[in-house]
Amino acid sequence: MLCITFEGGASRTVYSCGVMDALLEEGIMADIGYGVSAGAAFGVSYFSKQIGRNYKLATEIMNRKQYMGARNLIDPKNRCYYGLKYAYDTVPNSILPFDYDAYNSNPAKFYAVVTNVQTGEAEYIEETGRDKQWTLLKATCALPMLFPMIEIGGKKYMDGGLADSIPYKQAVAAGCDKNIVVLTRPLGYVKTTDTASKLAMKFYRKYPALCRAIATRAERYNKCLDEVMQLKKQGKLFVFTPHSTFGVGRTENDPNKLKRLYEHGYKHAKWAMNDLKNYLDR
Repeated sequence: MLCITFEGGASRTVYSCGVMDALLEEGIMADIGYGVSAGAAFGVSYFSKQIGRNYKLATEIMNRKQYMGARNLIDPKNRCYYGLKYAYDTVPNSILPFDYDAYNSNPAKFYAVVTNVQTGEAEYIEETGRDKQWTLLKATCALPMLFPMIEIGGKKYMDGGLADSIPYKQAVAAGCDKNIVVLTRPLGYVKTTDTASKLAMKFYRKYPALCRAIATRAERYNKCLDEVMQLKKQGKLFVFTPHSTFGVGRTENDPNKLKRLYEHGYKHAKWAMNDLKNYLDR
């Protein structure tokens, strides 16, 4: 059984979009998948087999003010850096239609990772595609300070990466004997507790478990990344990692920069395709 795991990274995840399209062109479809934050938001188009949909989103839509920008954050009806209704309703249901039928007919299962605000722990919830307002995707993408908390079933959630940035262990637990992991940071990257994280801990001080998750995230991420790379060396995981993100940050919306990052992911996957197929055939 084949599993694929998509790390988050907001706009940096456009690299993963290139990898997704290359895999689809080669007919490589996972049996199960886990997506974190933007890895889940973009990943649904992989599981609906819509080649090129994420590319259009990155190069034609993400630079629109309705999609992302500070004006959305100060809008009292939105309170999010991203236009919640525009990005999670108008775009998938009108402007760049999501193929719900194809997604639902795919026997594969796709799970989004979210962080429970009260416990600080990761939860792995199946994205069924039945909610056309994409509440689960909003929750997994709910970056601290840039998103409101998202409520599902009476519980509040935020960005899945706070609790589990690279959930490859879920794939192993699910019994997958072949695992692809798509990262969004170059080799050698080391996460630190930056100023934004320290501000977030002050902002969410009423939620101590969430603050602990933020405070320990860098240490846990670096340990997990080391484990992933060791398993790659042992031939137990196949890992895609960008050689560079070309200066693309998490809120980048320049179409040319995003096009370059997408093409890097696409070309990288094509270049590695023979090795990937050999890994899958072993």
